[in-house]
Amino acid sequence: MPIIHKIIEVETSEGISIFNITPQIDEFLQDTGIKNGQVLVFSRHTTTALAINENEERLLEDVKVYLRKLAPETDKYLHNDLHLRVVPEDEPMNAHSHLMSMTLSTSEVVPIVEGKLALGTWQSVLFFDLDGPRKRTVFLQISGEY
Repeated sequence: MPIIHKIIEVETSEGISIFNITPQIDEFLQDTGIKNGQVLVFSRHTTTALAINENEERLLEDVKVYLRKLAPETDKYLHNDLHLRVVPEDEPMNAHSHLMSMTLSTSEVVPIVEGKLALGTWQSVLFFDLDGPRKRTVFLQISGEY
């Protein structure tokens, strides 16, 4: 069974950014020729996350509001005591972003059936950057049969 991987890049904007990466995953799948199997989608950063949900603009805004309520940027967090730990000079105070990431997920697995992602009608693979703007990467790994 072949196992093929690829890294996709996402340039994000300030604060919480949500991107539908389903088209990039589907393009990679088509390039592999795999007909049946699965694709692992893995977020490679501690302040990013993934989810499978509806890519609807107003819902995505609701998600941002919800996440900000769960971990407000203005709350006091021990992780933000930068003077008490060794950090790079440009280290942001981003404990809230780490907490949001842990609330979501760092990976998703999508079945591949007859050469297509077996997502439901309204489902998309969504990538969340919770601490932008940054250049981010997402690891894709497809395994299956031709």
